Amino acid sequence: MDFQQIFNAAPDVEASAPGRVNLLGEHTDYNDGFVLPTAIPQQTTVYVGPSPDDRHHFYSAELAEWIDVNPAESTPQGFASYIYGCIRVLEQAGHTIPPINLFVTSTVPIGSGLSSSAALEVATLRGLRSLLKLDLDDVKLAQLGQQAEIQYVGVNCGILDQMACSLADTNHMLFLDTRTLDRQILSFPNGAEIVVIDSGVARSLASSGYNQRRAECETAARQLGVKALRDVNDPQTADSLPEPIRRRARHVITENNRVLKVLAGISAEAFGELMKASHASLRDDYEVSVPALDKLVDILQNTSGVFGARLTGAGFGGACVALVKTGKGKTIAQSVLTQYTNAGYKGHISVD
Repeated sequence: MDFQQIFNAAPDVEASAPGRVNLLGEHTDYNDGFVLPTAIPQQTTVYVGPSPDDRHHFYSAELAEWIDVNPAESTPQGFASYIYGCIRVLEQAGHTIPPINLFVTSTVPIGSGLSSSAALEVATLRGLRSLLKLDLDDVKLAQLGQQAEIQYVGVNCGILDQMACSLADTNHMLFLDTRTLDRQILSFPNGAEIVVIDSGVARSLASSGYNQRRAECETAARQLGVKALRDVNDPQTADSLPEPIRRRARHVITENNRVLKVLAGISAEAFGELMKASHASLRDDYEVSVPALDKLVDILQNTSGVFGARLTGAGFGGACVALVKTGKGKTIAQSVLTQYTNAGYKGHISVD
């Protein structure tokens, strides 16, 4: 099915945004910290045109789901909440959004920690920017997408995902200071490429411990007397905090330090060691890993040609990212997936 078949008209505009994978800097963005994502080849694409009546009409090709929305009514559920949220935050910013027809199709895996939601938000905002000739740059689109997710989906997310989907490309890493939004485009370590494997365990941020972790970090910052955990450089500073707040803070502090080490330009081997340390911290201090992710990371880290591996995204399921020798990605991914399947799990290769 396409826009023409669903809405009996041709779309006025088409817009896309990629998913992302985060190489280092997990759960640091809502602590004003540092992140290091890259875009993935998979894209979410929207086709947009005017609605013939006073309602918005949204259709998801992957879900085969049609949603009609009265602009005056409450937020719809499911995929439509992201689109509706984007419309509403644009209206809050002073833009007039007429009723629209929107058709969405995507190759970004859902529930894998690869930012399918942010890709939908950024694609929708790009589509509306083009349709209505809105004067909005890519950073502003990311900020609007973040607000859409916070206000209308109920996930108190940081800016990482939307900035990555709006600004990153597949050939570089995007270093981002989430407090200032200063950023640098960095090359991958020499002789390395990435592999992303989905653990097969889906997760939902809104129903997971994501919001709880954010609240714990805010508590830690208050008790340490800083605006955000980004302002603490020494992990021993957190030793005065009660558990589990101490471990949550220690993860954020050490994770920020890991990202900053990449700025100096490091080898693939050194980068891999940072990824290994990051996963251990996410597993033990932040407690957002699950047995399937730990098993997948263990197999990856014990496979020849892999420099390092870690869970990526918020955790509680989703995918793992590995830094591997250039040209070895496909072979390594297939070998690891076979071992993972033999261990009783059902994953699949997301990016190789």
